[in-house]
Amino acid sequence: MSTEPQTPPATTAQPTTAPPTGLRLDTRKGRWIEHWNPEDTEQWESEGKAIAGRNLRWSIFAEFLGFVVWQLWSIVVVQLPGAGFQLSTSETFWLLSMPSLVGATLRIPYTFMVPKFGGRNWTIVSAMLLLIPSIGLAVCVSNPATPFPVLLAVAALAGFGGGNFASSMANITFFYPAREKGWALGLNAAGGNLGAAVAQLVVPIAVSLTASVVSGAGLGVAGLLWVPLILVAAVGAYRNMDNLASAKGDLAGSVAALKEPHLWIMAFLYIGTFGSFIGFSGVFPKLIKDFFPAYSSFAVGAAALSLAFLGPLVGSLARPYGGRLADRFGGARMAVAAFAAMAVVTLLVIATLPLKNFWLFLVLFLALFTASGFGNGATYRMIPVIFSTSSRAARSGAAPAQTAKLAAAALGLISAIGAYGGFFIPQVLGASSSATGSYVPAFFGFVAAYVLMLAVTAFCYLRKGSLVATSKA
Repeated sequence: MSTEPQTPPATTAQPTTAPPTGLRLDTRKGRWIEHWNPEDTEQWESEGKAIAGRNLRWSIFAEFLGFVVWQLWSIVVVQLPGAGFQLSTSETFWLLSMPSLVGATLRIPYTFMVPKFGGRNWTIVSAMLLLIPSIGLAVCVSNPATPFPVLLAVAALAGFGGGNFASSMANITFFYPAREKGWALGLNAAGGNLGAAVAQLVVPIAVSLTASVVSGAGLGVAGLLWVPLILVAAVGAYRNMDNLASAKGDLAGSVAALKEPHLWIMAFLYIGTFGSFIGFSGVFPKLIKDFFPAYSSFAVGAAALSLAFLGPLVGSLARPYGGRLADRFGGARMAVAAFAAMAVVTLLVIATLPLKNFWLFLVLFLALFTASGFGNGATYRMIPVIFSTSSRAARSGAAPAQTAKLAAAALGLISAIGAYGGFFIPQVLGASSSATGSYVPAFFGFVAAYVLMLAVTAFCYLRKGSLVATSKA
């Protein structure tokens, strides 16, 4: 159910020499585990599997809350005018895009925190950091006189939640044997990504219910709601997670991956798939509010329900099916199909806007989210094959272990670069609205981008004679 890569990011290369088999695990002060070797079947079945499962569960919970915090401003921004804030179109879209800008940037250093400080230790720290944007949001949105620069700074701090994905994935990959990494990382990523949908479902309900019970209660509950859960995650990580002495980073692998042209090609394509998912997740409540204000929320008793959560939900659910179809038909072919679908659906959105039909608008956007989810699965299916067949290292005769190491480093970097799409999409929409008074030029721009990405995919990975095409990447 993930919209994120289910393969390890840059620090996930395994140690060059594994511990000898048959060693029992030793735990020293600070819950540091020595002699961890998940490939040792005896150790895995007797001790390792239970330890890994415990760490995975708490990692999922902490990462889930990271995505919740990352998406809070996408929900709160559309309610700021009703709370007395006066924001220009440009300011509104900066508040929507700033968390993605910071979150994407933080994914790179966060990737290297686990080997440096330990997975348990960094999960505690990264969870506690989520208190800053949560409480900060509650404080600043409770006063309509809060200056815009303060709002923007607090929105930027929500990027802590976006960075959590990289460190969480890096940590969990060290715990599992190769035969179970895909499953474990898939669960970890899915649990995190669903935080975007849950936040968009729960926050409007919580805000409306609180306002109906406590006279004068405002948007601050959107941040305060998550504080107890963040504390539970930090305490849970402290008491139940472990650090692995064998977890080592791979900065050299990341530097080598940056020199591969295919990394930049795939990062460009991933901006189109995951960037569209996270970007449209952030602006979907705003688009519904602007196009169909009567449908921005539905009264369910005293609660207000927004259907915006359906977008990130279906995008998350589509991700594994994109990977499964890519396994069968090839990642490049599925990526081309995804980009074609995204372009066609966006054109249909433009064509049907004059009809002013909310339900048609909703169905088309859910189709766009679904196509982006399929595209995520397809593009990440392509990367290991590309690096094993067409990278400079592969063409120079590098061993499979070396190309796999490069692919692992590339996956982490591509996930970070792709997340910048969450910044570009709101900015393009905001610029379009400010310049023309309409979002339609921005949508045409997205269509052009999807067509370009389709052409790049076909030219680089499907043309006759391509090693990637013949290997069904």
